[in-house]
Amino acid sequence: MPRAPSFRLFLPSLLLTLLVAGCGDNDAQAPAAVTQPSAQAAAAADPAAAPLLGALQKQLDGYRRIIVLLADEEQQSAADRTTSTRIGQQLFHDGLEQRGAIATQFDTLLRGTSPQRFATLGTVLDYIESAPELFDADRLAFREVLRDLHERIGADSSLPAVKLHQRIGEDLEALDEIERNYNQELTRIFSRFERTRAIELKREKWDDYIAHLHKDYSREAILRDYGVIEPYPMSMKDSDREIFGRDLPPKTVVLTFDDGPHKAYTDEVVAILKRYDVPGVFFEVGRNLGKVDTDGKVSLGPMAKISRNLMEEGYAVGNHSLTHAQLSRTTGDALRQQVLDTDTLLKDVDSKRAPLFRFPYGARNAEGLQLLNEAGLKSIMWNIDSMDWADPVPESIVQRVLDQVNKEQRGIILFHDIHDRAVKALPQILDRLIADGYQFAGWNGRDFSVARPRKGSDRDATVTTGYEKSWAIVVGIDNYAKWPKLEYASHDAQAVADTLTGQFGFPSSQVIVLKNEQATRNNILAAFHDRLSDDRTGRDDRVFVFFAGHGATRQLASGRDLGYIIPVDSDPKEFATDAIAMTDIQNIAESMQAKHVMFVMDACYSGLGLTRGGPSSSSFLRENARRSARQMLTAGGADQQVADAGPNGHSVFTWVLLQALAGKGDLNGDGLITGTELAAYVAPAVSAVSQQTPAFGSLPGSQGGEFVFQVPDSQEYLNADTRQLTADAIALNNKVDAAQDAKNSEAPVTVADLQGGKAKLVVPTAGPASDRQRSQQANDRGLQLYREKRYDEAAVQFAEALKLRPDFAQAANNLGFVYYRQQRYAEAARWLENTLKIDPSRAVAHLNLGDAYFHVGDKAKAKQAYTTYLALQPQGSGAAQARAQLEKL
Repeated sequence: MPRAPSFRLFLPSLLLTLLVAGCGDNDAQAPAAVTQPSAQAAAAADPAAAPLLGALQKQLDGYRRIIVLLADEEQQSAADRTTSTRIGQQLFHDGLEQRGAIATQFDTLLRGTSPQRFATLGTVLDYIESAPELFDADRLAFREVLRDLHERIGADSSLPAVKLHQRIGEDLEALDEIERNYNQELTRIFSRFERTRAIELKREKWDDYIAHLHKDYSREAILRDYGVIEPYPMSMKDSDREIFGRDLPPKTVVLTFDDGPHKAYTDEVVAILKRYDVPGVFFEVGRNLGKVDTDGKVSLGPMAKISRNLMEEGYAVGNHSLTHAQLSRTTGDALRQQVLDTDTLLKDVDSKRAPLFRFPYGARNAEGLQLLNEAGLKSIMWNIDSMDWADPVPESIVQRVLDQVNKEQRGIILFHDIHDRAVKALPQILDRLIADGYQFAGWNGRDFSVARPRKGSDRDATVTTGYEKSWAIVVGIDNYAKWPKLEYASHDAQAVADTLTGQFGFPSSQVIVLKNEQATRNNILAAFHDRLSDDRTGRDDRVFVFFAGHGATRQLASGRDLGYIIPVDSDPKEFATDAIAMTDIQNIAESMQAKHVMFVMDACYSGLGLTRGGPSSSSFLRENARRSARQMLTAGGADQQVADAGPNGHSVFTWVLLQALAGKGDLNGDGLITGTELAAYVAPAVSAVSQQTPAFGSLPGSQGGEFVFQVPDSQEYLNADTRQLTADAIALNNKVDAAQDAKNSEAPVTVADLQGGKAKLVVPTAGPASDRQRSQQANDRGLQLYREKRYDEAAVQFAEALKLRPDFAQAANNLGFVYYRQQRYAEAARWLENTLKIDPSRAVAHLNLGDAYFHVGDKAKAKQAYTTYLALQPQGSGAAQARAQLEKL
């Protein structure tokens, strides 16, 4: 079988190339001999070699990852070097297992009787010697594999085996020569794993090779594959080193409790926090937990169980020194013992301890602050002191705290969970703060943020946007009697109604849906006049109106165009009298008491004077509460036709609208979708994928306000039942995204108005967002990308969520399931295990973990995961699947 020259034949020319490259100008080291096919082509030409070639590529992948992790370790911090080495060790040992698997494949092949077995080995050698995609340094990944094969094939005395043995020996000699040139760099990288490996070429060549690897690998992605995401450095808002609480949002407080755990009062405090559904942070004295011997051995005491329960229930537990000493007067080893021994005790209680430290009495020195920095701890002070340690009267404590909160308007409150008076004062304080509209922040892994609204409180949208009630009229007509029938309008209307009642929480009793025969002129007008006009809506309400059906335009005697929406019972010859004119809509809009009204018309017409969109101030929500809004978005102009062939039985306009409402319309990333943002996303997107030109503006009489949707946080944990978009939906979304990417996100968006002119829309500037909000937004973007089967991009977003919030179980599960979808089952298992470390009772993660281990082939772990899922959710949606998998095991 013909083959390329082995290393013994091209080695002189290879070395000449290296010498020239060392003194010349070269972009990258050229791969040797481009006459041979790639691994994929070789496998296709010789299917018997495919398993071995695939295994060799895995071996190469791990080798490259180790190099990328450790090539620049001089620039890495000590913590980063430790992480890189740890993951490098995993990769190295994975490589050893892979070598064993390759050796088994060699044995199987050599024990066979097929006369083609030596030709198959020749194909494998051709790949190692001269595949065009390999760099010289890549080939060193196969040195041990060739040694194993050299030894095994030496036992065969047949002529083909003798020739292959000679060929492999000469290849190993050539690799030895290359290895001598790479000695310095690869000795530094691999010597920590195995002393016998060492490789280097000229420095110029090595740098070229590293640059080549960085095109396909990154340290961050390698760590992510092995279950590690390094969080962003902790923010230092109040100062570089300490947080006092003065940078919290207005009317936001953090409840902190020092000196515990206490055998009785800590649990009583927790019971109160649970009753009011507010978070708390506990700073504990190390000697209450146990002791650390001089040899580093930890002995936990009985009260450590209280701390463990706190952490398991989601409360942040931080360090308050070992003995509550005056640390401003403590230095050296004594200071280190006070801080580090307590940290050791807390970690032994539960690895989820918060990296927070509170100096006893608030007394600190520069050495102490520097030690916290080295230990990765953040100093948490306070700006509101309850004085419960000194004041024996609960009512006095209550008044003191409320007076200070009223003065500061935000901050960190200091309590102690070792006094009964704190327990007595806390409920009264919480009653007053909640009544005054305060919110309560907890530690999210990186900073303090408000994790969720209190149970029983109004929906987030109500609080943020100032709406009292939410109303909607939704109309969709396909079955016209005298106008051409439509296909998707009724389905569009139902989808919009479902989005309003489901995603945005509009009460179904306040969403009026009229479809087909129900959507007569009288019924549509009655819905407005009888349910919404005059004083039937409140001043702080909002009304959303959606119409999908025919539109028409009539030119008046004055020459002005007047637009109409067409009810089901309209006659084309009489639509001037039996349709609903835009002037009627305008009158209806003005008759409503509701603060904000938005009309979205999936119909094409013209003939309504609109003004430009809303304000661009970063404080527009405060302004918005005082300004009325009457906004309208239409699908197109008078000479256009609605594109009725969008994905999933929707028109193109409504499909894009639904995608916008699902989160893509939040153009500034603040968690809100304003009327202007909705138009700024929908109008150019629809124009890019259809012949329509949507128009947008404010009706006369509008005071410049904005209709606002609040994008709800997704609670979805990805699993096998998660629905993804169809191929045509993904194709359309890709076109829309391409159009969005092509324009400058900072520039105003130009859209049509209904008079044929142009209007520029300026998206309001987003206000500051907490790490938790940014983390949730990244997770939700990841979910959108997952539904579009953009798995690599989804993984990046889920990883971003975890950088911002390391304890985000939902994002960890979702990242694991993305790996599962990519059939990277080992990586999936790592992240699903991480999920369960954060939230051990998350049933869906156990189910996903079972599936991952099933595909890995670890039957014991798969069985354990499925069994745990069934124990948690015996009637869950995945119960039948779990039982079926257990039967297979």
